[in-house]
Amino acid sequence: MVFIDGVGIGKEDYQNNPFFRYGFKTFSEIFGAIPHLGKQRLKGENAFFFPVDPLMGVADIPLSGTGQTSIFCGVNAPKIIGKHFGPYPYSTLVPIIKEKNIFLEFMKRKKKVAFANAYPKVFFDYVNSGRRRLSVTTLSCILNGMRLNKISDLRKGNALSAEIDNRRFVERLNYKLPIIKAETAANRLLRIGSKNHFTLFEIFHTDHLGHGRNIEWLEYTTGVLDRFLFHLITNLTKDMTLVVCSDHGNFEDLSIKMHTLNPAIGISAGKHSEFLSKKIKKLYDIKPAIMEMYD
Repeated sequence: MVFIDGVGIGKEDYQNNPFFRYGFKTFSEIFGAIPHLGKQRLKGENAFFFPVDPLMGVADIPLSGTGQTSIFCGVNAPKIIGKHFGPYPYSTLVPIIKEKNIFLEFMKRKKKVAFANAYPKVFFDYVNSGRRRLSVTTLSCILNGMRLNKISDLRKGNALSAEIDNRRFVERLNYKLPIIKAETAANRLLRIGSKNHFTLFEIFHTDHLGHGRNIEWLEYTTGVLDRFLFHLITNLTKDMTLVVCSDHGNFEDLSIKMHTLNPAIGISAGKHSEFLSKKIKKLYDIKPAIMEMYD
């Protein structure tokens, strides 16, 4: 599973929608077109693109805390607390995350799981300081007692950086790491995934770009993401299933620096792709649909 923060289905806009502005061969070559609000469902060879409802019956701008809780715990988080909330999970959602997160669900079934992201030292310093403003994925791992990957794991090729190619770790955090090709990162994730029943990789720089941060990285980030997803989808083994999802729109409309009301993107590819494309309608459908593959 690849979770990409803040990516929705936007307008056919060649100025403000990066997928149209720069092109995106994952869409144009695998699905035959770039999705937009007028064309939200696409089908490729054993791959499906579809919209996912991020509002879930609660009006207002969708936010990451409730959206990600809904995705990874299979609950309607905004309905539970009466509003959308973010970027981190609302305090009353933490017990739900602890009890219902998808990693724990697999572990209870004696299945192997992996969270492929690697974290820099500054992150571990932050956690060790006692502060816990964490994303749902990271919080889930910590609450489960799962080990989080460090730079040493990334250096050994056993983890990935959230930017895919290590470039920000090298240029902004001064780590001595190779800047790798997107295809190399995709192969690495495929290898990690082959050893586990459920593997998650999280990409969050898309949401930062949607908010107008680091906009000079826009074209580069779009290209890296495209090459990564294209290689991942086209190199799945016959027994693999890939889910790509997001929590809300943002990146697809650069005319504003806030989240959108647009449907979140959904992609399924591989063995159970058609099943997932039919099952997933709202964010809280994602976890139970994945778990049903193992029933």
